[in-house]
Amino acid sequence: MKIKTWVDKDTCIGCGTCIAVAPEIYEFDSDGKAKAKVEVIEDSNLIQKARDAEVACPTHSIKIEDVND
Repeated sequence: MKIKTWVDKDTCIGCGTCIAVAPEIYEFDSDGKAKAKVEVIEDSNLIQKARDAEVACPTHSIKIEDVND
């Protein structure tokens, strides 16, 4: 399984919840909003962390889609 994740910059408020949940995947950009440092994830542990961040995001700005090879 493989996923792609990104942050919707239009709705992100820069609260840092995703970074607290999954610092291996998300970080702040120069505008103080979150961004994915790793966009395509294959490791099952990191996939779960990305999904946890998606659920925890108060503005639903974390986006995840399955990638089919």
